[in-house]
Amino acid sequence: MLSVMSTTHGSAADTPSTTPILAFFDIDNTLMRGASIFHIGTAAWREGFIRLRDVLGFAWAQARFIAVGENTQHQLSVRERALALVAGRTEGELSRLAVDSYERSIHQRLIPETVALAREHRAKGHEVWLLSATPDAMASVMAQRLGLTGAVGTRIRSRGGVFTGELDGAIMHGERKAEVAEALAAERGAKLSDCWAYSDSRNDIPLLALVGNRVVVNPDHALSRHARAHAWPILTAGAASVRAARKRIRREARAVLRSGRRDQQR
Repeated sequence: MLSVMSTTHGSAADTPSTTPILAFFDIDNTLMRGASIFHIGTAAWREGFIRLRDVLGFAWAQARFIAVGENTQHQLSVRERALALVAGRTEGELSRLAVDSYERSIHQRLIPETVALAREHRAKGHEVWLLSATPDAMASVMAQRLGLTGAVGTRIRSRGGVFTGELDGAIMHGERKAEVAEALAAERGAKLSDCWAYSDSRNDIPLLALVGNRVVVNPDHALSRHARAHAWPILTAGAASVRAARKRIRREARAVLRSGRRDQQR
């Protein structure tokens, strides 16, 4: 298990927040390297659900995603492949594929720096939610295994426990992520100005712009340009960058804690 850098014992930053604060993390190329759907596809091939040439298609999409980042065409490819993957399969089968994918390969591709930041948020008493275009079952397994609060992924319609191959609502992408994050914050009485978001993709600019604390992680070119233009913090997978991000979490946690105490004294 990764250890998270601790603060001085008894400091305000060590005190869990009494004010609801949510941190939203993208998955692909933010919490892990590459696209999670590739690993689900590989697990489906091992189970005999799809053919080898289908896996090669997943591999091509994975290589392109790592090389150039996320774009609209990639999202369409993810959607089509995910829907084709589960059509006619049961909810139990997809859950089994998600667990197998995580245990065999995804956990080895987690980015330690961003996982540590997610755990830093949990140590401060913040809720940590994964928001991803990956199938909901995969996102949920990752949240459970990492000890996070929860996850919302792309949902696929089912009848009688069998997937139809149709989306249940919109793909968890772009503006949809921002809508879900806003709804989660409202349900918990959290101020969006206190909340956090982490992503690598220009498609998540609506989510990043929604919250008061956004961190751009290993960004694609368009998001890097946008972040620099708006003075958003950029995190790269290096020790100095991660230390700076952790310090910011603690600094903001102290500020929110002080604000909450003042409100209680009024």
